[in-house]
Amino acid sequence: MVLDRRGLCAASLAFFGAAAASRPAAAQSADSYPGNRPVTLVVAWAPGGSTDFVARVVAQQLSKELNGNVVVDNRPGASGTVGHASVARARADGHTLLLGVNSTYAMARHLFPQRGYDDDKAFASAGRLAVSPIFLCANPKLGANDIKTLVAKAKAQPGKLSYGSSGAGSSAHLATELFLRAAGIDVQNVTYRGGAPAVQALITGEVEMAFVDAPTALPLMADKKIVPLGVSTAERNPQAPEVPTIAESGFPGYEATSDFALLAPAGTPAPVLRKLAAATAATMKNPEVLERLRQNSIFPTVGTPEEWPAYFTAESAKWGDVIKTRGITLE
Repeated sequence: MVLDRRGLCAASLAFFGAAAASRPAAAQSADSYPGNRPVTLVVAWAPGGSTDFVARVVAQQLSKELNGNVVVDNRPGASGTVGHASVARARADGHTLLLGVNSTYAMARHLFPQRGYDDDKAFASAGRLAVSPIFLCANPKLGANDIKTLVAKAKAQPGKLSYGSSGAGSSAHLATELFLRAAGIDVQNVTYRGGAPAVQALITGEVEMAFVDAPTALPLMADKKIVPLGVSTAERNPQAPEVPTIAESGFPGYEATSDFALLAPAGTPAPVLRKLAAATAATMKNPEVLERLRQNSIFPTVGTPEEWPAYFTAESAKWGDVIKTRGITLE
C-alpha cells in the first residue's frame, strides 16, 4: 500500500474537523448497560482482514455476554486513523467501541502527526484481547533454512537482498525493520500495494524475504512455497512448533505481533469499562470462540483496564523508536 501523508491527513481532518469536539458522557450504570441500544464495534479496516474477523467473532459472543446487541461497523482509511478518529469523537457512554490494533494505536501515531486526535487522551480501554504472530519467511531459492544463514547471506552481500512489505508503517514493515536493526544487516525494502502482492513476490522470488502474517503463512509453509525461518512471538506457535522464535535464534527480546485491544472514547464510565472487561474475558474463554480464533492463529491475551496504560506506553515507545532510528516516513 502506497501512502501519501499530506493527502491522507488532509482527508482525515476535512472529514472529522481539526478540533476535537466535547462529548459529555451519558449517565450510565453498569447494571443497565447496554440496555436496548445496540453497541457499535468499529473496525478501522475494510471487511475481510484479520481485525474484521476478530471483531465479528468477538461481537457475536459479546452480545450474549452483555445480553445486548453488538454490531460491527467498518470505517477504513488512512492506516486505521479514520476509524480511530470517529471513535475518539463518539459519545463516551459505552455504545461506541473500537477494536484497535497496534499497527494504528502504537505505530501509525508516529507517522500521522496531524491525524486529528491524541491516542494518549482520546481513548480508554477495557483491555487487550488477543495476539497474532508473524513469520519471518524466505523464498526457497535463497537456500536459507534458518535465521543464522539468512543473516550470513545478507552480510556477505550488503544491500543486495530485498524484502517485501505492504508499505511504510505496516506491521510487517516495522517487524522487518526491527529485525534488520537487531541483526545489523542491510536489506532493501520493496513496497507493494497490499500484503497479498508482497507475499506473491516472495513466492515468485521477486524478493528474498518477508514477514508474513500467520493465517497467510501457514498454508504456504505447508505447501513448501515459502520457508519459515522464525516466528515473531515470545513463544513458539502451537500450529508450527518446529519453527523457532526469532528471540531464541540469536535475538533475545525480539517480539513483533499484531495485538488487538478493546478501546472506548475517553470518559467512558469506569463501571461500564469493567463490565466490558468482564464480558470480554468471558468471551475469550468460550470454547467456540477459542477454536475459531485458534484456527486463524489468533490467541487470547486478555488484559484489564488497569493494565492498559503501561502496556500502551511501552508499545508506543517501542515502535516510535524503530520508526525514528530507521528513518521511516510516509513519503
